Amino acid sequence: MKENEFIEYKKSISELKEAVETISGMLNKHGKGEILFGIRNDGKAIGMEIGAKTVRDISKTILENIEPKIHPEIKEEMIDGKKCIKVSFLGSEQPYFAYGRAFIRIGEETRRIGPAELEGMFAKKNKELYRWDNKICDKATVSDISLFKLKAFVEKAGLKFETKENTLKKLGLVHDEKPLNAAVLMFGSKPQEFFPNAKMRGAVFLNGGTMLDSKDYEGDLFYLIEEAQKYILQNIHIGERIEGLIRVDVPEINPDAIREAVVNAFCHRNYYLYGSVDIAIYPDRVEIRSPGKLYGGLTIERIVKGNVSERRNELIADLLHRVHMVERWGRGIEKILLAEPNARFVEIGRQFKTVFPRKVVNTPQKTPQKTPQIKLTDLEQTIVDELKSNPTLSRVELAKNLKLSPETVKEYLEKLKTKGAIRRIGPDKGGHWEVLE
Repeated sequence: MKENEFIEYKKSISELKEAVETISGMLNKHGKGEILFGIRNDGKAIGMEIGAKTVRDISKTILENIEPKIHPEIKEEMIDGKKCIKVSFLGSEQPYFAYGRAFIRIGEETRRIGPAELEGMFAKKNKELYRWDNKICDKATVSDISLFKLKAFVEKAGLKFETKENTLKKLGLVHDEKPLNAAVLMFGSKPQEFFPNAKMRGAVFLNGGTMLDSKDYEGDLFYLIEEAQKYILQNIHIGERIEGLIRVDVPEINPDAIREAVVNAFCHRNYYLYGSVDIAIYPDRVEIRSPGKLYGGLTIERIVKGNVSERRNELIADLLHRVHMVERWGRGIEKILLAEPNARFVEIGRQFKTVFPRKVVNTPQKTPQKTPQIKLTDLEQTIVDELKSNPTLSRVELAKNLKLSPETVKEYLEKLKTKGAIRRIGPDKGGHWEVLE
């Protein structure tokens, strides 16, 4: 029988140190294995001298040099008429270290584990402990969840809406009547009040670093994803082609690839880090920067060649999957490269970047036209904030919330419509307000 990932042969206990390293490698790969002493590498039993202390010495060496501790089964065996020793072991507390170093079993060989792979093993071991999205948002209550946003999600996901509380429970977004971080980030009326990093920044640069445009966005995850895509498409070249009798816009970077990269940036980012998702647009490239390097021991080589993924935020990923924004199969990188084969992925500092080369056009670069800001009074801004939090508010409900008369509220709503700050969608009953940027 040949050596494999579960079995290793040693001629004698003079090779005990190498055997201990192999135990670490097998435990880290499969959680079990066997070492047989008194057998050559080719599987031929040659036997060995077994003294009164032999088994005890093997047991002591393993106990003192493997961390976490294991208690292997060590016994004498007759193999082909030769005296041998078999060491069998099990363990599920990966990673295991031998002499302070971690190993992995690959085929018939045992090799050292690299830093990235080791980090991934620790992340996997402590995944639930260090997850962010399934932790309770201590300062929030269910009342901080927008009924309008939650209903819109449920409808798009093809689910049945009951009450706000029951819907959140069915989605696994509450614990002890308190909303989880994922609930507030995705459906909160104002997530930025609880999470300063619930934001996205966009900027356009000239060669040399001169900034032409800069915008900051705050809000729930769906809003930030939408605005990030729009910001890129508004600041890159748009061509056109004819399909039948219709002109179709053709952005210089495939919109599907942009969408996948943006969704990945928000879905898999490290929310324990303070920074925002950043969109940086240069004359020759577009960069989508996400806080947090690859998760779970993944490397750029593995995600590009292996079509593999590890989810840092399982709950967020599941919610995005329900509305068809991510796949369970983790094919985001593959889809990006199918649409944009020259896209690159970079890890730098504590960031992961997706870089799309642009199709350089020899035309003068113009400063983007900024939309003039609407000046609002304090009361007007308060009304806008109320409508942003709950777009279905009626005039009477708004008056009650603000402790104003319905006539005063009506007057200010008309002013805001005239200024272009809000507009009414649908009838008075059953419609809603839309806050315009």
